[in-house]
Amino acid sequence: MPNLLDTGAAWLADQRHQHLSTSVVYRHGDAGVVLSATIGRTEFASDAAEPTIETWESRDYIVRTADITFGGQVMLPKRGDQIEETDAGVKYVYEVMAPAGQTPWRYADDFRRELRIHTKHVKTTTA
Repeated sequence: MPNLLDTGAAWLADQRHQHLSTSVVYRHGDAGVVLSATIGRTEFASDAAEPTIETWESRDYIVRTADITFGGQVMLPKRGDQIEETDAGVKYVYEVMAPAGQTPWRYADDFRRELRIHTKHVKTTTA
């Protein structure tokens, strides 16, 4: 008997990929791969510097795990990799990162089909 949650999650991921995504370039060193990504955000909070709470907001890219491939190998995101997003002739560059003690990515679903990659804006140029 098929796993209904797995089947439903696969269908939902396909719908997100087809209807709610934009084209971006994922860069690892000098190599790049074009991905379809859904844009989101995550807010991190830390009370390590009590009595204040520090917050950190990332721009997130939700992509298919299998789509980040270099040299025929699937690669998980690494700190320092970059994602380029172009809008109306302007290229925005985001670096894969997260606040101290946090990972720069996590699986976006229970079946590890998709990744949520945390980034910070580092540069803007004319495309």
